[in-house]
Amino acid sequence: MMLAAQTRAQIERARDRYPQPRSAILPSLWAVQHELGWLPPEAMAEVAEILGLAPSEVQAVSTFYSMYFQKPQGRHHILVCVNAACALRGADETVAYMERRLGCPSGSTTADGMFTWESTIECLGGCGGAPMMQIDHRSEENLTPERIEEILGRAAAEPVDHHGAPPSGGAAG
Repeated sequence: MMLAAQTRAQIERARDRYPQPRSAILPSLWAVQHELGWLPPEAMAEVAEILGLAPSEVQAVSTFYSMYFQKPQGRHHILVCVNAACALRGADETVAYMERRLGCPSGSTTADGMFTWESTIECLGGCGGAPMMQIDHRSEENLTPERIEEILGRAAAEPVDHHGAPPSGGAAG
């Protein structure tokens, strides 16, 4: 058994809330990610056992959604939008600055484990304030090197206990 009793209980409550156990996969994965910071294969197998599903069903869901982490992450997760509106307003420069500032390429975690970041072509919905990024699911718009420094400094100073999961442990909105 890898998961804490509290996490197992949360998964059982989710299972019991739905007519089909498969419907509880998303909130169950959030509960695991909230506890562990990512979704190790052993934990997904445990979710499958609790829900009475094949491990492949749980793993298929976890790999379909980008909000679930398949490897250990930094304390803070950053997505930098490089879609059309952001690209037109300086996303390439933002990505280059992030690479220099964090010392690692998109898709990586900083050496100190503080930040995992990636650029994404998926629109993050802040086109009016482009270029923009999300950090721990919070949108930050009108990025400049100075704004990025402010955002990263604020994030580094705050404690994090959620590894990308919404505070309620429910599905992201």
